[in-house]
Amino acid sequence: MSIAAKLAEERRARLAAERLLELKQAELFAANRKLGRHAKALSEEIVETRAEITNVRNENQKVKSDLTVANQKIEIVERRLWHSIETIRDGFAVFDIDNGLLMANPAYLSVFDGLEEVSPGVSYARILQLLTEEGIVNIGREPPAEWRARMLDRWHSRAPNPIIIRLWNNEYIKLIDRRGHGGDVVTLALNITESVQYEKALKAAQKKAEAANRAKSAFLANMSHEIRTPMNGVVGMADLLTETVLNEEQQLFVDTIKSSGEALLVIINDVLDYSKIEADKMVLHSEPFDLERSVHEILVMLQTNAQTKGINLLVDYDMFLPSHFIGDPGRIRQVLTNLIGNALKFTLQGHVKVSVVGFEATQKTYDIRILIEDTGIGIPPEKVDHIFGEFNQVDDERNRQFEGTGLGLAISKRLVSMMGGDIWVTSELGQGSSFGLNLSLPLAEQETPLPNLRGRVNHVVIVETNVALREILVKQFSVFDIDIDVATTGHDALQCIDRRTDLVLIGDQFEDMDGFDLAAKIAETGFDPRVLLLAATLAEVQSDPAGHCVSGVLQMPLSRRGLLSALDKMAPAPQVIEVDAPIPVTPRSGQKMKILTAEDNKTNQLVFRKMVKSLDIDLEFAVNGLEAVEKYQSFQPDLIFMDISMPKMDGKEATQKIREIEQDRHVPIVALTAHAMSGDEDEILASGLDRYLTKPLRKDAIFDVISSYAPKGCDPVP
Repeated sequence: MSIAAKLAEERRARLAAERLLELKQAELFAANRKLGRHAKALSEEIVETRAEITNVRNENQKVKSDLTVANQKIEIVERRLWHSIETIRDGFAVFDIDNGLLMANPAYLSVFDGLEEVSPGVSYARILQLLTEEGIVNIGREPPAEWRARMLDRWHSRAPNPIIIRLWNNEYIKLIDRRGHGGDVVTLALNITESVQYEKALKAAQKKAEAANRAKSAFLANMSHEIRTPMNGVVGMADLLTETVLNEEQQLFVDTIKSSGEALLVIINDVLDYSKIEADKMVLHSEPFDLERSVHEILVMLQTNAQTKGINLLVDYDMFLPSHFIGDPGRIRQVLTNLIGNALKFTLQGHVKVSVVGFEATQKTYDIRILIEDTGIGIPPEKVDHIFGEFNQVDDERNRQFEGTGLGLAISKRLVSMMGGDIWVTSELGQGSSFGLNLSLPLAEQETPLPNLRGRVNHVVIVETNVALREILVKQFSVFDIDIDVATTGHDALQCIDRRTDLVLIGDQFEDMDGFDLAAKIAETGFDPRVLLLAATLAEVQSDPAGHCVSGVLQMPLSRRGLLSALDKMAPAPQVIEVDAPIPVTPRSGQKMKILTAEDNKTNQLVFRKMVKSLDIDLEFAVNGLEAVEKYQSFQPDLIFMDISMPKMDGKEATQKIREIEQDRHVPIVALTAHAMSGDEDEILASGLDRYLTKPLRKDAIFDVISSYAPKGCDPVP
């Protein structure tokens, strides 16, 4: 082979080797690059793993630190809690499910001072045994075994009731045990010695207060009796003096004595009533009563005073409202008398009007509203809210002339509250006041319907100058669908009367003529209506020159019942309407009525003798209960008036003796007593007496009793 060929072959071989080297180098470079990438990824994984390990290590360290802090806090809380438990005065203990003591504070363990056995692990039954054996607990006369058995029964119950035990040193411990879900029992031993002692002190104070209240009640009862006894002489003698011939000055003296005595009695009654209410001794006695009659009787009672002052007393009782209800008539009358009397007292001119309305709240209960309006001095706005307070009066220069205790409205408010009602007042200074009260009263009986006036009364003429009374009459007649004409003078009234006029209501005074003159002129018209005269007293028409022209008289204050009665009697032919005509007394012949009066006070004997001197009776006196029993047997009276407080034998015992002696013949015995406290009447009547009258004696009340008990066989008592 030539050198050139060999050189060419070597050159080809070198080129091939170079190409192979380049290829291997490229493969090596690719492998290195791949290896580098793997190394980098592995390195990154290692870094991440190390970071995670570091984080985990840090978290573990933080958890360990938090656990350490939490354990420290728990230890602090436990230490503080236990320190608190140790320092509290009350005992604290925990028992496990097997009733063994787990832990207890010093207050709990102090009860067992000196008994090392009482420590963690001791059973509850052993603790009870130590309490009785060591005399730690005062169980009285109960046998120790029974006491422990009772305490164990309580302990094993699902929810033990708290119990109070008494220790040997008179300390009182209240045990409160609570069982947990796991069966452990937590016990609190509360030292309630101070509470028990305080409760005992309260009970002692209560007994002392009750004793003081009883003493006060006894004092008030005695004061009532002692004051009423001499007041009987004062008021009674003043009453008797008014029946004698007196000159003007003497009459003034007697009237002053009488009015002052009656004013003192009002004050005494107010004080007694308020004391009874304060001591919760006031008791309501519900019974059927006539509300309309009660209101009218109060107005009639106050009418004389109203006439003296020139004040008109008016009543407006709803025509559709029943009148028979169930309640305490005495207390309702007391409230109304106080409110109406106050209105009259503080009214110098004008009128006092009582309005009674109501509606059926349920089938048998009515909500009643009574409104007392006056045209008096009024109440300043700043005083209205205090008017029902104790001893409160509107004190200024305008009303110092009006005397009183200032208790009347306070008593009225309390009584109305006791009856479940409410009372209020509205007033305008110088214009008058309006007192109202609401009461819910059960209906006592069904009322008779309103009279049917169809065909009997078609046209009514009302002749009245008083605006308030005129409005009331118009409202009442409007119920019957009657044609109504109103006049304020006699001349105008005559212009209203024609052939269709059935009724003319006439007041007493007009500008141009009086009521009698108008009645006479109506008779001259040729028409024939019924003429009813409105008069304050029947005495006003006794000497009526035109009496034959008046069909009847309606006495003021005009009641709904009086008006309805007059309308119901309306007939085509005129007839005289007699109001409250006296019942004729049938003459009887025989012996005089025998009356025995037991009274130890000489003045009261004299008062009673003078009061009944006009009666045709046979009167005997006894100075004590013993003598009353003796004279009952010898005198054989038809009626006995019995004083209650007398020497040797009181009236109640004397009555009981008489009731034991009497056989077929029951003698009425009536108490004449100065005892007027709540409960006195029931107690006195329970002794066998028939009726109860309080002093000072009232002549009309004495006469009523005598006439009601007069036997048939004796002479009439005038």
